Amino acid sequence: MNFNRSFDKLRSWHLVFFLLMPCQTVVFAQETAAPDTSRQNAIRLFTDCQVCDMNYIREEMPYVNYVRDVREAQVYLLVTRQSTGSGGEYYTLFYRGLGQFDGMRDTLTYQASPDDTSDKIRQGLTNTIGLGLVRYVMKTPSGNNLSLSYSNAATQRPVQVVDRWNYWVFELQTQPRFSLEKSVESYSLSNYVSADRVTPDWKIQFGFNHSYSKNVYIRERKNSETGEMEEIRTEAVRSSWSASNLTVRSISDHWSAGARAGASSSTFSNIKFKAYLSAALEYNLFPYSQSTRRQLRTQYSIGYTFNQYIDTTIYDKMYDRLFGHSVNMAYRVQDKWGSANFSLGYSAYLHDLTKNRIEINGNVRLRIFKGLSLSVNGGAAFIHNQIELVKGNVTEEDLYLRLRALQTGYSYEGSLGLTYTFGSIYNNVVNPRFGN
Repeated sequence: MNFNRSFDKLRSWHLVFFLLMPCQTVVFAQETAAPDTSRQNAIRLFTDCQVCDMNYIREEMPYVNYVRDVREAQVYLLVTRQSTGSGGEYYTLFYRGLGQFDGMRDTLTYQASPDDTSDKIRQGLTNTIGLGLVRYVMKTPSGNNLSLSYSNAATQRPVQVVDRWNYWVFELQTQPRFSLEKSVESYSLSNYVSADRVTPDWKIQFGFNHSYSKNVYIRERKNSETGEMEEIRTEAVRSSWSASNLTVRSISDHWSAGARAGASSSTFSNIKFKAYLSAALEYNLFPYSQSTRRQLRTQYSIGYTFNQYIDTTIYDKMYDRLFGHSVNMAYRVQDKWGSANFSLGYSAYLHDLTKNRIEINGNVRLRIFKGLSLSVNGGAAFIHNQIELVKGNVTEEDLYLRLRALQTGYSYEGSLGLTYTFGSIYNNVVNPRFGN
């Protein structure tokens, strides 16, 4: 009886299995069907863009093959972004033909206003990308499928725009935060105010920052006299504020002159009050119009600083009047092989040139060969100008809670990243299910 029942159950499972087999076969046949050949003659595009919505671009421009390796591409597209004086975004699109399109280059721009939504920005940017690709697509069989449309909005009588703010842009920001646990309580408040005016000839920026943080560490211990448990609370408080102004005058496509002024206070740096004023001159080897793609800037500044300290410094001073100067160099390049950023800075007090600081920073991102990329980041600082350090021994609270700056002669940092991808060179499919 049990044997017959088991046999009937086994026969039922076999029946279900054979009924499902055709369905599985059909699904497998569908998945292994001949690939879609609609993009067989489409141009192969490599997009070097850190701010683009690539899923949206793939959906809106299905007449392009999006490849993962620049060496497989027929067109290399570099998209860079800069902030405008009004708080908007200015995109520059550099096209470079490769292979059969070698020698074909173009540059387009797209500007988004600060009120534009992210959807409007990606629509405008995608449309501009498509316009730049037309000359390449028209040299392929896919060009026969393109059509031209024209909006007559530009033929309408232009309306004169009156800027009642005279190019001034203001920003206000506040951010209170808190975090509560059994043994740690954290409270912080940060405020920010800015006023900027940017024109082709002038760049004027005012800013104010304020920050306050308080961490309370709670632990229990047994009272030796009463034998009862008591709560011990240790507080760590840091506060700072700063006000700054930068004024820059454009002299030519390579030269600029400017001035900085400001005031600040910081419990961490033992600064009760600080005021400074400096003048600077900057030269860019490349025209400023190419700054999103490459720049080599050298800047020299000289100025005066007044420091009033919270506690007596290691030089037995409660205030300082200082003259100093600095030289800074910055190099940046971004191309199809990757990108590189390097900076070198030197600053010193004129009354004692041994009190100086040298900083070196850099990062490189390289596409070595198909699918393999390398990124290297590093920095070093040689510090000999800590004249504001507090005199006296360092307490455990200062050391572990970082309540004040500590004496040091150097700092180093670095990182290394290696990425290798392989498989299909194409990256055309968009599938948003379950997020990224």
